[in-house]
Amino acid sequence: MVDDRALVTQVLSGDRQAFRVLIKRHERLVGHMIGRLIDQNEDREELCQDVFLKVYEKLGEFTFQSKLSTWIATIAYRHAINHLRKRRIEIRELPDPEHEKEQFISMENVEENMADQQLDEMVMKLIEKLPHQYRAILTLYHVQEMSYPEIVEVTGLPEGTVKNYLFRARQLLKEKVKQYLGKEEVI
Repeated sequence: MVDDRALVTQVLSGDRQAFRVLIKRHERLVGHMIGRLIDQNEDREELCQDVFLKVYEKLGEFTFQSKLSTWIATIAYRHAINHLRKRRIEIRELPDPEHEKEQFISMENVEENMADQQLDEMVMKLIEKLPHQYRAILTLYHVQEMSYPEIVEVTGLPEGTVKNYLFRARQLLKEKVKQYLGKEEVI
């Protein structure tokens, strides 16, 4: 497999196949970023294509100060946010609870009652109901396995805000799972 530097060099020299490889490597990342922020299916595909056009246009400016995937995720995130702003879709203001302790969802009890596939589908549907910003941060952290500094770079949000959004997303998701299962405790 060609490393990112060699791939970028090949793309910049006009190698179309190298650009196809770049797209293939990062299409899931871009799809997740766009999909977590944009609700309308018809807009998602077009926005993903636009992101890769922007990547192609700006690739000569990429200096490897960060990972290529982080740079591409940044473009996707900002493109989706700009789309939301253009469409005048408000990104919901998120509540700011004063005293919260971070908790994670333990899936042990849930898995006793559901098959893994059903659980995954249910969680994905519940994630879709979270506010846009929460979905994006949750996806970057858990699906794309980005670190806090990488998420800060992608979103332009302060690290404290990223941690707060991630915490709140988990809390909301936990509450939604509880409601879905009709139980008091999921842990």
